Amino acid sequence: MYRIDLNCDVGEGFGIYSFGHDEEIIKLITSANIACGFHAGDPNQMFKTVNECLKNGVAIGAHPGYPDLIGFGRRPMCLSYNDVRHMIVYQVGALMAVARSLGGEVKYVKPHGELYNSAVSHIETASAVIDAVASLEGPALVTLAGSPIVELAREKGLKVLQEGYADRNYKADGTLLGRKSGGAVVTDPVEAAGKAVKMVKENRVVCCDGKEIKVYVDTICVHGDNANAVAILQEIRAAFLKDNVLIKNPFEEL
Repeated sequence: MYRIDLNCDVGEGFGIYSFGHDEEIIKLITSANIACGFHAGDPNQMFKTVNECLKNGVAIGAHPGYPDLIGFGRRPMCLSYNDVRHMIVYQVGALMAVARSLGGEVKYVKPHGELYNSAVSHIETASAVIDAVASLEGPALVTLAGSPIVELAREKGLKVLQEGYADRNYKADGTLLGRKSGGAVVTDPVEAAGKAVKMVKENRVVCCDGKEIKVYVDTICVHGDNANAVAILQEIRAAFLKDNVLIKNPFEEL
């Protein structure tokens, strides 16, 4: 039987503003990437989201981002190695405290948005991310499958989970098609489920130019701000059930 983790970005409300469909989403996933207050989220959201994860047996992950509430952490920022390392430790440390106070534990760190993209393509950002996570002594790192940061993190002794995207399209170099490009985001549940199954069972993904590339994934992501996130997750679960794929978080024994 094939085995895969299914993750989603959650806890991205802020103050009086709710965002996404977290309660429905958390029931459909095995790992939750929880916003830590910089690109989205706040202390109340963090407590609420961790509680939902604990109720549903979902692995708790920290989702630190650039300090960019207005741009939702999706705008490039020119930050130093120390800027990046310190802000990750700060954000993840806050979620660790919340999780511990409720009887939980942060199992992994997955950078958000442009911080994630920069860590995939820029060595200084990658080094800052890796060193920040390593200094926390415990969490794994979730990052883009096949990217250079994977081996760099493993060399530092980190457990790495390689991630694929069901609701994003890829370029031929294995990176994600930029959100400003047409067709970057997949909103059709059937299409997204087909991508997920192909990545898990065939280790392949069809790129925006029609070519197929190899991709080896430990976890599949659907974005919580995708308008069809719930429907996509439901379709993926149905497709995995049909194709004999076990959905289980990687921190739980069989």
